[in-house]
Order: sequence, then C-alpha cells, then structure tokens
Amino acid sequence: MKPNTLEKLINRELSVNSGKTRGIDKMVREELLITPRELKTKIPISDLARATTLQGRKVIENILDRTDDRFLIITGPCSIDDPQAAIEYAQKLKQLSEQVKDKAVLVMRVYLEKPRTTIGWKGLLYDPERNDSYEIQKGLEVTRDLLIKINELGIPIATEFLHPEIPNYIGDLISWGAIGARTTESQPHREFVSGLTIPMGFKNSTSGDVNVAVDAVTSARHAQNYPGIDDNGRISIIRTNGNPYTHVVLRGGKNKPNYDSESVKESEELLEKAELPKNLIIDCSHANSHKKHEEQPSVFQNILNQRQNNPNIRGVMIESYLEEGKGDNYGQSKTDACISWKTTERLIKNAFS
Repeated sequence: MKPNTLEKLINRELSVNSGKTRGIDKMVREELLITPRELKTKIPISDLARATTLQGRKVIENILDRTDDRFLIITGPCSIDDPQAAIEYAQKLKQLSEQVKDKAVLVMRVYLEKPRTTIGWKGLLYDPERNDSYEIQKGLEVTRDLLIKINELGIPIATEFLHPEIPNYIGDLISWGAIGARTTESQPHREFVSGLTIPMGFKNSTSGDVNVAVDAVTSARHAQNYPGIDDNGRISIIRTNGNPYTHVVLRGGKNKPNYDSESVKESEELLEKAELPKNLIIDCSHANSHKKHEEQPSVFQNILNQRQNNPNIRGVMIESYLEEGKGDNYGQSKTDACISWKTTERLIKNAFS
C-alpha cells in the first residue's frame, strides 16, 4: 500500500471517530472498577473465614504430599446462581463432612466464572442478575460476601479462575483452584498460577490432550515474570516463585472419557516423564460422563475402585446441587445438569461412612 493511501485511510478513520476517543476508536466503553484493596476493605475477611481457607489449603497440600491419605472430594453446582441456595448446599455439606471426616475431605465447588465455548451466561461474578446487565462490581461484592459466609460455616472453597485479575479480589477466600480446559494452554494463566499460594489443578484440554495440562503444571511450578495488577489496581511487574502444588485434573475430551485405568496410567506416565508428582484428580462430569449427569455415580464408583490400588488418584470432582438436572427451579443448575443432593449424600456416605 502506498504511503499516501495509508495516510488517507488513517485520516478517514480519525474523522469518522472524532469525538469518540483520541486516535482510532477502540469500539468499547470503559468504566472504572473497584480495586481489589477497596473491595477487601469494604467486605473484609473474618478471622473464621481466613482460618477455614488456610486450613483447607494445608489439608489439600498434605493430601498431595501423601502425608494425609484421606480422599479429596470437590463437590457443588456447575455454577453458582443463587447465594441462598449455595448457603443451603454448604450447610448440608458441612453436616456430611463431619460424618466422613476420618476418610474424606469435602470441599465445596463454588464456580463463579463460566468460560463459554461461544456465548451464554458468564456466571454470578459477571452477571449477578442473570439479565445481561453485567453489573460486575455488584457481582464482585455479592461473590466476596458469599465466599466469606461459606468459609464461616467451616467449608473450604474450590473455584475455577477464568480472568487473571480475579484472584486479586477473592483469592484470599479460596482453598483449591482450577484452570479450565479452554485456558490450560494460556500463558497468562500459567503465569498467574505460579504466584498463587493456592493448590491449583490444570484440566486437560477440551480435545482430551493431557500433555497440555502436564506442560501447564511444569510451567506454573517455575518462577515467572509478567505484567499484572496489584491490589491498588495498578499495572505492575509481577515476579513469582512458582507454585509447588499444581497438578493435573482429568475431565475427558471430545466426548471420550479418560477416567478408565488405561487412561489414568497414560497420564501417570506423562507426569513421570516430566519428573512431576503423579497426583491426579478426576472429574466425574463433563466428557467423563458424556455430559450426562446421571452417569456421574458410576464414574465415581469406578474411580473409587481404582483408588484401592492406586494412591496417585488423590481426589474427584462432582457436579452436584440441591435438585437434580438443569432448570429454573430453586437449587437447580442453570448451566450443566447436576446430580441431586440426595444422590451426592448417598454416594459419599456409602463410600466413606
């Protein structure tokens, strides 16, 4: 393209967008968001919530270190849509936790950000009213308040981090975290995980590739340097020490499960080749259950049977809510269908009480 032609295009763009922004229009609207420090000041963590979070992290670290042989069970809805229903689920989970505490550690799945393959509701943190209003600041406040209340019940919390900025707002309330199948290969996600003091699981990719999860674990265990935000919301150079408690989560892929003993063995071999601890957590939902919630119990039982002879399987994930399935009823998942609380309670009691 001749220089004078390029200059004409730029001048035309500037003319069309005059009054919108300086320079070429970004085609966005911007508004200031509360900083992490401001949110933590407005909704401070209580001593009880802090104690539950830190104890939860330590217990999970011990499970990954093999100094605690209890089984880790991360259970809860596909996504949180109603704080009241979430609290009710947490109360039930606390009661069950006390009954099986000698053999299993129960952590509540509290997923607040939903990665979408194309479009759809992005979760409580982004759209707390579920009406496409995207009141993100309100979502952050509702989310932080809910996480404190669940921790105060004595239930540690697990979540999936989607945007690298979010741990600054709620990371102090999380005992276990995940990086999803769509973002495991992302360099920014590997970088910010390397700076967290939270045990973190990387899921295999949506195609079922476990190699990318193994690579992510390796990357996040090493020191990283990258641009990020601090608690005052300023862009800063972040320098990390690496996260020694990263591990792989098997969730199947392309409608093909990978919880079977052969797939587990293949994953162990990949970890051994990478000189990583052979710690595995297996997801009972997603492709491992062909996205059919009613198949989760049989997957759960298969994993328990394998665990009898395989100490490398350190835990499972279950998508579970108050009511079975998916719909608009109270306590029913608004995203992927879940098994009911009654089914969840029966499975865990039969296995560990």
